[in-house]
Amino acid sequence: MTYTDIDKRKKAFIFELDNVLYPEKDYLFQVYYLFASLLEYAELMEAKETTDLMINTYNEEGAAFVFDRLKEKLNVDEKYRENLNHLLVTAKLPLKLLLYKNMLNLLQEIVIDRKKVFIVTNGNTEQQLNKIKQTEWHGLEQYLIAYFAEETMPKPEPDVIDQLLRDHNLQRREILMIENSETDRLCADVCGIDYINANDFL
Repeated sequence: MTYTDIDKRKKAFIFELDNVLYPEKDYLFQVYYLFASLLEYAELMEAKETTDLMINTYNEEGAAFVFDRLKEKLNVDEKYRENLNHLLVTAKLPLKLLLYKNMLNLLQEIVIDRKKVFIVTNGNTEQQLNKIKQTEWHGLEQYLIAYFAEETMPKPEPDVIDQLLRDHNLQRREILMIENSETDRLCADVCGIDYINANDFL
């Protein structure tokens, strides 16, 4: 699917951030690298082994289990959990986050067509803003308007979408959500707006 396949009557597009505009693991894996470097400095633990374990745990079990496996397999002290959580929110990344190529193309076409682009994202507000600031937008950042659902009610609750509609005087039929989760699909259904899965573009 490309931009030309989308209903021309749509005036605004809503995107989630993680795994819609860019791969979330690109952020997390850089944080894991930074955390492993911290442990190497503080505890003389081999950074590559630590990083590999964190990445493998993420891939096999999910992000929620990463620190638990470090404790279990490498005897990392519980006191470092707070350090990891802090880094996950505030990390200054070694490399910029790169958009999926097809999503970059889609955003550029939307902007050229003078339509509105919104990022409506769940999750910790400070963390999500940190990701946005460290993404390579290729000049598109001036056209983006971000809403952080945590400031009202997290999706799938409709509060943040209702706020967006009021703020920009938009009708529900004029909106299209680009999603990649059951949460966003439920939110779109509750709000009465159309949606397309991000994978259709990727």
